[in-house]
Order: sequence, then structure tokens, then C-alpha cells
Amino acid sequence: MITIFRGLLKRRIMLATLHSWRGVVACFRHEEAFRIELLLAAFFLPLALLVARDKVEWILLTASVLLVLIVELLNSAVEAAIDRIGPEHHALSGRAKDQGSAAVTMSMLVFLVTWLGILIG
Repeated sequence: MITIFRGLLKRRIMLATLHSWRGVVACFRHEEAFRIELLLAAFFLPLALLVARDKVEWILLTASVLLVLIVELLNSAVEAAIDRIGPEHHALSGRAKDQGSAAVTMSMLVFLVTWLGILIG
């Protein structure tokens, strides 16, 4: 029984990883903002290793960079779902897209506050 469970769990993890990777690739292909943020992450993630004075600072710096990418992925998913519904303007569709954009902006503020707080403090 445990062997069957392990096999199912392993298969589930492999499928989840595959679907996740496809989501990242799709976002990279279709979203310029994600490509820019990924490029910035490629700069800031190694920089976090140099800037951080301890593990906690490294975790905060790294998490703030990853947060921007996570929120951008979610925002892109919302936009794709809204666009799938139809091209006509609808107040709720506009609100959903604006709120997704606001979430990205807030995640960028978290990034800025974290990095400035650690660099200045």
C-alpha cells in the first residue's frame, strides 16, 4: 500500500512540476513585464548573496524578489482568463485586471522597502 502511495505521490509531483514549468514558459512567452522582472531577478538574486549580512536578510531579499515574480504570474493568469471570456469591455473585467496590476505594484513596493531597509539600515 505504501509503495502504491509513493508511486502516486511521485507521479503527482512530476505532473505538478511539469504544469508549473509550462506556466512559467507561457508567461515568459506572452508577458513582457514577466520577462523584464525575470531579468531583474537574475540580477538581484545573486546580489542578495553579496548584500545580506545573515540568513534572515538573505531570506527577506530573496523572498521579496520571488514575490514579484509570483504576483506577476497570478496577474498574467487573471488577464489570460479575462481575455478568454471575450474582447469586449466589461467593468468587472477591467476591475479584475486593475486589481491584478495593483497587486504587482504592491509586490514591487514590498521589494523596494525590503531592499532599501536592508541596504540603508
